[in-house]
Amino acid sequence: MARRMAAGALAAGALLTGCGAQAAPTGSDAPTVAAAGPSPSATGLAALAPCELLTPVERSTVGLTSAGTDKAIGSGRACDWTETGTFGLTITLEDAAGLDDLQVGKGGGKTTVGEHQAIKVSDRSAGDGTCAMLLAAGDKSSVQIDVTNSNFHDTTLACQRAQTVAKLVEPKLP
Repeated sequence: MARRMAAGALAAGALLTGCGAQAAPTGSDAPTVAAAGPSPSATGLAALAPCELLTPVERSTVGLTSAGTDKAIGSGRACDWTETGTFGLTITLEDAAGLDDLQVGKGGGKTTVGEHQAIKVSDRSAGDGTCAMLLAAGDKSSVQIDVTNSNFHDTTLACQRAQTVAKLVEPKLP
């Protein structure tokens, strides 16, 4: 999924640095890649698995027809869904950056989703078909929901999708 919105509209420090690109260690010291799921003793946001935040019925509600793919974005754990020719969705769980730690460009607006503080990020004047909802999940953790329409048009639709997903995910957050 194109991360144009995240790279252009959000300068969220470690949350988006390199979109998960990290130098690969060499030799036998290379660590194995852990699954994106939580450890059995995890609590708070660390106890959640990004691809499990939407049930099959909830995925259908937002127009997703398949399960997502686990991935890492910077220090965050993420799940990526792609509806070819329609839109892409990424949910990123960030254990090291709360809303106050994120730097949001001119398209950011504070709001609430359920019981959680949030920031909606879009650039309606650009009309680029992208929108993000950032939800607080504690003082030093957050959840980022990114939607990108495949045709890079209709920012209003992208924001409707992002807000729908945020409302589905929010009750599951610490």
